[in-house]
Amino acid sequence: MGQTITEKIFSEHVGKKVYAGEIVRSPIDMVIGNDITTPISIKAFEDVGATKLANPDGFSIVLDHFIPAKDIASANQARISRDFAKKHKMKHFFDEKDMGIEHALLPEKGLVVPGDVIIGADSHTCTHGALGAFSTGMGSTDLAFAMVTGGNWFKVPESIKVVLKGKPGKYVTGKDIILELIRQIGVDGALYKALEFTGDAIEHLSMDDRFSMCNMAIEAGAKNGIVAYDEVTEAFLKEKNLAREPRIHYSDEDATYVQTVEIDVEKLEPVIAYPFLPSNGHSISQAVADKIKIDQAFIGSCTNGRLEDLKTAAEILKGKRVHEDVRLIVTPGTQRIFREAEKLGYIDAIIDAGGVVSNPTCGACLGGYMGILGDNEVAVSTTNRNFVGRMGSRSSKVYLANSAVAAASALTGYITDPR
Repeated sequence: MGQTITEKIFSEHVGKKVYAGEIVRSPIDMVIGNDITTPISIKAFEDVGATKLANPDGFSIVLDHFIPAKDIASANQARISRDFAKKHKMKHFFDEKDMGIEHALLPEKGLVVPGDVIIGADSHTCTHGALGAFSTGMGSTDLAFAMVTGGNWFKVPESIKVVLKGKPGKYVTGKDIILELIRQIGVDGALYKALEFTGDAIEHLSMDDRFSMCNMAIEAGAKNGIVAYDEVTEAFLKEKNLAREPRIHYSDEDATYVQTVEIDVEKLEPVIAYPFLPSNGHSISQAVADKIKIDQAFIGSCTNGRLEDLKTAAEILKGKRVHEDVRLIVTPGTQRIFREAEKLGYIDAIIDAGGVVSNPTCGACLGGYMGILGDNEVAVSTTNRNFVGRMGSRSSKVYLANSAVAAASALTGYITDPR
């Protein structure tokens, strides 16, 4: 009986063939915490009397949500993780000295590797499935269990095969593909399932596209998103000092899928998710016809704060000026992305156009800081959620889009087709 890539990863980790629906106890290669969720994990770890991490090299803490600290409470919260990291001499602790949004930083550092089992106390941990790993979000106490034991319990998920066909047109990205998929199947259409992205379109999608797609698998209710290792993955990993040897798996031809969804990306326009669900997708043509006036354009987050996003924004903004009624906020995913964008002239193009560039942070995405929306304000945003009050006031509205749409809209004051 054939296996999916997700089933094979778990089989290798537990030492026997396993299939969807089975409950397994699996070792974990990388546990990821952040400044919001890790203090709860630390308390649970210490409450059970644990004194030593089971796998110290397989634990990373990334301070990224409210760093540099936005207020006294966030400063005190961050200190809990700092003190713990110092006490346990953690090798993989990241704060202002080497900062980045966790789901951009960890792949950059080579700390998440093909074939890994990865968990994090952040729902968008599924991002790392783009590398051909099993990666999922869990609760803070689940993290504590992994900190103590080095593993955790999983129900091996059933898989949905997402077949992507054709070559995407200009300014059609991984963000549009995942928004289209969520539009088709809904926010619970992949509940506790693996979304396995396949098809000939994959070869035309960069790692940044793939990270974006897997990042938002959770917005369809999925346990994980995953893309098989190929030449694009190999090129991305080539010069990185990887934490482990990649373990490469591919789904068998006779693997079992509970559903197959086909998307012809060649016919796809940029997709805009209207408030208040990521599944409320509309074509850019519809959004333009609806004349949606905006107050803010945001480019960043663990979904779309990568170098390609900044490059696209710079190309559209260069030599132009942000509309007088619009705030354009750009947040690079990591300091390295920031520096590379600066060398390539992207930062100058953004600032010259009237945009502001912040430090790497999750702040704006969750309505924390660095881009909060006021009453009745409207934003076009490259983030991953547009729930009521997600980026600020409960009367504000967030339209999810790709970076090209956000940049083009910043220039006109309305949601705009960048093509």
